[in-house]
Amino acid sequence: LPASMYTEIQRERPDGGNILTHPDYIDGNPDLIKPKKLLNPVKASKSHQELHRELLMNHKRGLGVESKPELQRVLEHRRRDLLIKQKKEEEEAKKLQSPFEKELLKRHQRLDQLEKEQEKQEDHAPEFIKVKENLRRTSTVTGDEKAA
Repeated sequence: LPASMYTEIQRERPDGGNILTHPDYIDGNPDLIKPKKLLNPVKASKSHQELHRELLMNHKRGLGVESKPELQRVLEHRRRDLLIKQKKEEEEAKKLQSPFEKELLKRHQRLDQLEKEQEKQEDHAPEFIKVKENLRRTSTVTGDEKAA
């Protein structure tokens, strides 16, 4: 049946069954501007062309689209393992911290902050005070060494 329908359609069309209509601009009128096919910006980009070239090469070699180079797989695996290990260590550290350890950590941070503030103040002190403090430190160190 489909072949008979095709023959009926052929008979009805006098132009030989051509479904596409001819464009109006082929009449040869020189005043008309003929349209040009637009470039696809995606296909024109270098990255797209390189990716397409790589896909063709992989297809010729018989590699699948999903398969990655061995080096990239190994690096991703290491990165994933490292992240998992870090998360586990952080969780264990949080679990192991008792209230006493937390308080010690707070005090240590406060002491560090105080030391930084003192260093800032010492930086603004005159030169002769800095030299005097250095002399005190060296005299106490040498005095301790003589006692020992």
